[in-house]
Amino acid sequence: MKQGTFRRNGLTKMIATALVGVSVVLGATAASAVNSPTAEDVKKYLRPMEVPQGKKNISTPERVELGKNLFFDPRLSGSNFISCATCHNPSLGWSDAQPTAIGHGMGTLHRSTPTILNTAYQRFQMWDGRFRTLEKQALGPIEAGGEMAQSLDLLIPELQAIPGYVNLFEAAYPGEGISKSTIGKAIAAFERTVVSTDSDFDRWLKGVNGVMSKEAIKGFEIFKGKANCTACHDGFNFSDNGFHNIGLKDMEDPGRYAIKPIKVLKGAFKTPTLRDVDLTSPYMHNGAYNSLEEVVDHYNAGGFKNAGTLSPNMKKLNLSKKEKKALVAFLRSLTGDAVEVTVPVLPVQ
Repeated sequence: MKQGTFRRNGLTKMIATALVGVSVVLGATAASAVNSPTAEDVKKYLRPMEVPQGKKNISTPERVELGKNLFFDPRLSGSNFISCATCHNPSLGWSDAQPTAIGHGMGTLHRSTPTILNTAYQRFQMWDGRFRTLEKQALGPIEAGGEMAQSLDLLIPELQAIPGYVNLFEAAYPGEGISKSTIGKAIAAFERTVVSTDSDFDRWLKGVNGVMSKEAIKGFEIFKGKANCTACHDGFNFSDNGFHNIGLKDMEDPGRYAIKPIKVLKGAFKTPTLRDVDLTSPYMHNGAYNSLEEVVDHYNAGGFKNAGTLSPNMKKLNLSKKEKKALVAFLRSLTGDAVEVTVPVLPVQ
């Protein structure tokens, strides 16, 4: 009896030990599943394989080269001092690190410089969406008096007088010459090459272990859930391409309302991408906040009443300090790998 009891107890002990091992494995598997992206997340947030192209402006190496030269050339401005890259600096997240842009004559503008990262994926250009294509947007700041203050009618003969540009335009757009159209198309072709690179978040989506902290993964869940960020910042580019009044203080800028005078669009501005967002402070269309923590605090408070119509998505979130910290950690995980950008040697007369 004692021997039998010993055997049964020993077997029970062996089974119990084995079950503990199984429970540990199952626990590890369950934890791994929690820390892994869902199939839906992978489908929604990984970048599409192809970059959208402009109608009648399919990218070629010659068009990109010409556009890059024009983008970095200060001679496109009336002062011969400001280039597109002056405000859209690749070293500063393709923005300028200023609350609001500095334009012609060192004048301070009333809106911040948005990054041009992933503009190829946007349906609207500029904070108020006044342009539907990059080709049209590229010409806007050149002629704007407060920005580059250059008449295109004067710019064209200036470029025609530079043999290097004549050759570059002919190679890029054979037989089309130097015109408003080819200038806009070339700059747009270059801007479509400025796309986000793989971030820790992307590598996590692709199944690479250990690249995302548990805090950042938790932040992603808060981003999709309690914080309701995906109401506007969704999909690969983290933008709905829409316009929203997010309740900023001291708001007099009408935003999208000046383009489409509909009450709900008063004080509404385009939803920016969150790709590389850690590199593009100050934030908001008016540079209201200097840090991601301040931005999260703004949304956590549900925004503030202003002269416009507050977006229905703006509600108090009641996030804890730990949850806000996790959300910021996730936003920082969207920073892509650095890309070396070589400034071109510009054509001379």
